[in-house]
Amino acid sequence: MPAPRKYPDELRERAIREVRTTGRPIAHVAKDLGIHKEALRGWVRQAEADHGERDDRLTSAERDELKHLRRENAELKRANEILKAASVFFAQEIDRPRTRPSR
Repeated sequence: MPAPRKYPDELRERAIREVRTTGRPIAHVAKDLGIHKEALRGWVRQAEADHGERDDRLTSAERDELKHLRRENAELKRANEILKAASVFFAQEIDRPRTRPSR
């Protein structure tokens, strides 16, 4: 479960919109809104990536997809380990010599 967000989504959107529309420095907008300037800088960079203005970051959709694929990959690796262990177990069962029951 992810940690709760320190700043509400509405404040994030408002801060990003203000930086983008007014052209004011991020540090000034952050100070006015009571946000840490580096947090706001990261939000603005992510918004730019989401709008296709930056190529150095993944978009939010790409980030979500990557997270999903990593989770799925880990699950498939666990399943493969279980199947490998099962195949070893059954191979040993097949190779075990069978004895006749004594009368």
